[in-house]
Amino acid sequence: MKLLDRAIGLALPAVPKPIVRYFSKRYIAGTSVDDALSVVRTLRAQGAMATLDILGEFITSIDEADATAGAYVALVRRIAHEGLPDTNVSVKLTAFGLLLDRERCLANTRELVRVAAECGNFVRIDMEDASCTSKTLEIYRTLRAEFPGRVGVVLQSRLRRTLGDVSALSGPDANFRICKGIYLEPRAIAYTDPELVRANFTLALEQMLERGAYVGIATHDERLVFEATRLLRRFDVPRERYEFQMLLGVEEELRRILLSEGHRLRVYIPFGEQWYAYSVRRLRENPQIAWYAFKAIFQRPTPTPNT
Repeated sequence: MKLLDRAIGLALPAVPKPIVRYFSKRYIAGTSVDDALSVVRTLRAQGAMATLDILGEFITSIDEADATAGAYVALVRRIAHEGLPDTNVSVKLTAFGLLLDRERCLANTRELVRVAAECGNFVRIDMEDASCTSKTLEIYRTLRAEFPGRVGVVLQSRLRRTLGDVSALSGPDANFRICKGIYLEPRAIAYTDPELVRANFTLALEQMLERGAYVGIATHDERLVFEATRLLRRFDVPRERYEFQMLLGVEEELRRILLSEGHRLRVYIPFGEQWYAYSVRRLRENPQIAWYAFKAIFQRPTPTPNT
């Protein structure tokens, strides 16, 4: 079944977009800011916080990068205008021009963080594949020094370098999101055994908490949730110094359990016109849903019995 799941995942780009949209809509808030903020309000009523991500990365022109950065600035101002506390934004630096012009990317990200600080908000810099890791961390270091407490970054336990990055980045105002990471990297730079990825996640989280960093614990893996709560008790971490994080539409029961236990939890809410590439990636990560999408292509309507 695993081989079949993998084959289906690889075949997803050939699946008609309407079918992909149908099966991925639980993971995406919609195409507009209004759609996203409606989901934020629903989650707030359930006791959850939110981070918003405008879909679209690996852009091909500086004009696209500037437009995306401008959309994020407008989004942060809209969040402030709507009075939505505990709602922030997550950004992928390739969407801001990281691979085209590092200085322009830095300038775009600096302006976003400046506006976020002005609005009393916060920017999470997402992590992408390994070709972006060092460049992303350099920009994070620069902006953390300029805007302490207003910017954080993501580290991935799949990468062998992560424990070293935790040590190098720890210090005043360190703010991390730790996740497994979805990018399948070469074995030379990444762990390929799921148990090692889990072990590295736990070690990285332990180092972060030991050094007093604020941590977003991003996982849907209940074994890692168990390890995280063990470490939180061990270090007697105050509630305001950490949060759990989950993707929209994933492990909603575990989300409810964590909220009922009194943990702070933030939901990652993607939205925007560039929904298709994100959808395919999410479906590849969830073979069961990918299988349902694949079957839908071949299903024929059930004949209505004669009456």
